[in-house]
Order: sequence, then structure tokens, then C-alpha cells
Amino acid sequence: MQPVTLIIDKRREISVKYRKLLKNSNISVIITKNLLSALKIIQDKEPDLIIISDSIESDLADFCKKIRALTYDMRPVIIATSKSAELADKLAVLQNGADDFISEPVNPDEFLMRIKAHLRREFESNMNRNVCLPSKNYSLRALKRIVGENTLWAVMYISIENFNNYKETYTELASDKLVHTYCAIMNSVLSESDYLGMLSDNEFLLITDCLKAEKIANFLTFAFDSVAPKFYSQQDNKRGFMIMRGDDIAGRRSNFVHTTIGVVTNEFIQYKDSNGLIHSLMQIHRMADLPSKSNYLIERPRITAENAVEDEINNRIFIIEEDEATKVLLTTILELQGYDVSAVDNLSSTNIVPALIILDAGDTESMKGLEICKELRQNSDYDRTKLIVTSAIHDKEMILNAGADVYIPKPYEISSLIKWVQKLFLD
Repeated sequence: MQPVTLIIDKRREISVKYRKLLKNSNISVIITKNLLSALKIIQDKEPDLIIISDSIESDLADFCKKIRALTYDMRPVIIATSKSAELADKLAVLQNGADDFISEPVNPDEFLMRIKAHLRREFESNMNRNVCLPSKNYSLRALKRIVGENTLWAVMYISIENFNNYKETYTELASDKLVHTYCAIMNSVLSESDYLGMLSDNEFLLITDCLKAEKIANFLTFAFDSVAPKFYSQQDNKRGFMIMRGDDIAGRRSNFVHTTIGVVTNEFIQYKDSNGLIHSLMQIHRMADLPSKSNYLIERPRITAENAVEDEINNRIFIIEEDEATKVLLTTILELQGYDVSAVDNLSSTNIVPALIILDAGDTESMKGLEICKELRQNSDYDRTKLIVTSAIHDKEMILNAGADVYIPKPYEISSLIKWVQKLFLD
């Protein structure tokens, strides 16, 4: 991302001279003459560095103090320039929020090196040390700057799904290696003008040219799926899923990691602010997410019309349980927790797809519940439905292989089952 410098100076000749020096070093420069216009620029562009001259009408030290107070949440570098070389003036300015004081006239080379040093320090302070990428704050700043630009751009929200489950199962060291590998893959397709930054440990922001966004997304999904199997044990690869650790006999099934990419461009929609852009980006990313497969989705006119997509929170739970007392108890407790609960004998009697099913596996002879479990996993309508299987058959791997997301052996504590329900709804 090209660094942005704001110059607040009433002298046209000097400010243009500074701008020319900085632009030759690939630094974007904005010039303004007063505080009011400066505030608008600061809000819209969040400059990395602000140069304030004593040519302004206000007292320089007081002006620095006001700017620092107004930018406390973004913390740009503030440099004061003045014709004065008095120690008292320097101390007053530095005490009131400036990071540096430059006495004019200044040597052009010294001026440029000072600016570069401050920008380098600013960039390094916003760096994620683990993967050497800019942090979330810097990434959101980059997003804010592209809104309103005349050039065609594309923003890609990239995530590693099931990342926390992988970390919990394979340790933090293994998850770090997975992230480093994916970062190397992403960096391999970037040009000098592209931007790649972090949003969280497993989420990234990529800003690139509108015309090549789909090629990048297509390559990333292919490359990630190609290397991901190398990060699992031979046993898990053979099984086709991870078994997460519960207590000694309980367990949870988890799909392998995959990557989801949502892409938003300004080809069809001109965004007025970064909030609207972020909302669209999160929405398209959510639509792109598949349960167990890497996927990408690019914003198109037919799915970006206002109110075309309505988010509905699904808090429905179906209970399939042979024991009437247990069925009534679970229904009552889960309803008190705020869930929409229905006790059903089978799923063929309803066309509603719940968010979660609590299913009894059946007795040791019929194992009717396991057959239902297998049928559910073959039905694409239930791809996003989580499945808790309770069973008196204490064979964790057999039940998870049938398609259960969580296996809880009978008898169990109701509080334990409630915790699993809450955890699955948060996933």
C-alpha cells in the first residue's frame, strides 16, 4: 500500500516542493491550507504522516495538540516544520503531540530521509510479527483509502475455515506452519501494486486489480486444497475428518481446513464509504463458505441489489429420541435457553431444515439412529445442519464416521450437552 502524507501549509511554493520530493519516492501526498479541510482528509484517508507548517494562523504547538487529540485512535506520525530554531519552540511542539520538529530551510535529502524513516517505523509498528504482514488496523486503513478511487479495484476477504479446530487438535505450532504456507502462496501471486494484510490469525485482506481478482481466487483455492492434506496425519487423511479431543470417551468430528474467498469490486457499484464496502465483503464471503470445500464467490449485479439477500438466524433444533422422558426434558431446557425446539419422530414429516439435530443412535441391535445419520450426510439439504449423536454404544469412531459432528455417550449430564449445543451454534 502506498503511504499517504498530508501537508498542512498555506505556502503554495513550499508545499508543492515537498510534494514533488515525496512523490518521487512513491509516497502519495495531499495538500491542504486549513484545519477544517484537514479534518475531512484525515477522516477519509487516515494518512500515515502529517506535516504541519507554522505558516498556519494558529499557534503551531496548539495546532499539533488539536490534531493529536483528533487522531488518537489512528495515531499518525506528526512532523512540525518551522522557520524557528529556538529550543523553546521545539520543546513546546514536541510536548504537544508532534513526533519530530524540522527547522526550515531544510536540506531536501535530509527532509526526505526523515520522512522515510518515520514512515518505515510507522509501517513496522503495524506489522504482524508472526507472518510479517500488516495488522488489522493497517488493513482497514487500506480499505478506507480505496473507496472513491477512480481506478478499478477488487477487495478479497480470505479466510481459513475450521482453523481453530485444527489448532486445538494439532497444536499452535502446526497451525502457524499452515498460515505461513498459505501466506507464501498468496505472496507468490501478488504484484508490487497489490496489498496483502491480516484481519485475524486466519483471515486476510487482499486488494488487487479488478481484472485479475478471479484468477487469483481460482489459484488460491486450488493451491490451498493441494497442500492442505500434508498438514494432517495419515490416519486423519484416511478417515476424512479430524476427531477433536473431548473428555475420555466423548468426541467431536470436524471437517478439514479449507479456504473461503469473498470478492467485491467497484466495477458495478461505487461505494460511498468503507462501512458499506465491509458489509458487502462480509456478506459475499458468508455466501461463499461451503461446509467442507474451498470456494470463492465474486460480487455480481444480480446478487448485490439492495435487499436482495436477507439474513435469517436459524436457531431451530430437532430432537429425535426414543426415550419420552429424555425428549421432554431436552425440549423444555433448550426452549428455556431461547432455541426453537421440536421433537420429531422422523425428518420426512417436515420440510424445515434445522440448524442442529440431537439424535439418539438407537439400541445395539437396530442402530436406527446411525442409519438416519448416514442418510442426513448424503442429503445436500442438510449440509449446514450440525448433528449431535447420543448413544449407549461407546464406539466414538464408528459414530463419527457415520457423520456425527459430536458424539456424546449415554448416560450424560444435561449441562454437558447444553455446552456442546452452544459451541456448535457459535461455530
